[in-house]
Amino acid sequence: MGLTIDHHELDAALRRCGSTWNAGQAHGLLCSRLALAGADGASRWLAQVLAGTDPGNTLRTECEALLNALCTATWQQLAERQSDFMLLLPDDDDSVQVRAEAMGQWCEGFLHGLVSETHGDQLRERLAGEPLSDIIKDMLEITRGTAGDEAEAEEDDDAFSELVEYLRVAAQLTYEELAEFRGPASTAPRIESAMLH
Repeated sequence: MGLTIDHHELDAALRRCGSTWNAGQAHGLLCSRLALAGADGASRWLAQVLAGTDPGNTLRTECEALLNALCTATWQQLAERQSDFMLLLPDDDDSVQVRAEAMGQWCEGFLHGLVSETHGDQLRERLAGEPLSDIIKDMLEITRGTAGDEAEAEEDDDAFSELVEYLRVAAQLTYEELAEFRGPASTAPRIESAMLH
C-alpha cells in the first residue's frame, strides 16, 4: 500500500491552515518520530506540525485529516516492514530541481525529529554509532545539495532516484535500529484532535 497523500495537496493544506511546516519536512519528521517513540511520537508530531494554527478553523480540520491519513499509512509501512514504503515527495511531473529541494526538506524534518527528542545516554550512543551516524551525516549532506541545470537534468534524475532509494532504506533501517527505544510493539497510532486543543 503506497502513500495515497499527494505532496502538493498536503503542502497547500499546510500553508492554508497556517502551519510553518511543508509536506516534505512534515513527513520526514513523522518518520523519525515514529522510529523513536511509536504512537506517542505520532501525537507529538501532529501537535508540532499544527502548532500555532487555529483549532476552530475548518482549513485546519481538513489538513489534520490529511496528516492523520499520512500518519496511518506511514506507520503501517514502517511497522510492517512493507517494501513499498515511500518518502512523501513531488512526483516525476515536477522538475528534478523541485524534487531535490523537497528531498532536502524531507531530510531536514527527519533530522529534526532525531535531535529534538529527549536523549538518554543509550540513545545518544546508538545515534553516534554505525549505521545511524552514517545515515545522519548523509542526510546532512543531502540538505546542502542542489540540482544542476537543464543540461544535467537526465543525470540529475538518475542521481535523484538513487538518493530516494537510499533514503527509503535508511528510514526503514532507522526504524528497526531504534526499536528498543519505542518499547513493545503497539497498535496503529490514533491521534485525537482533543489532544491538540
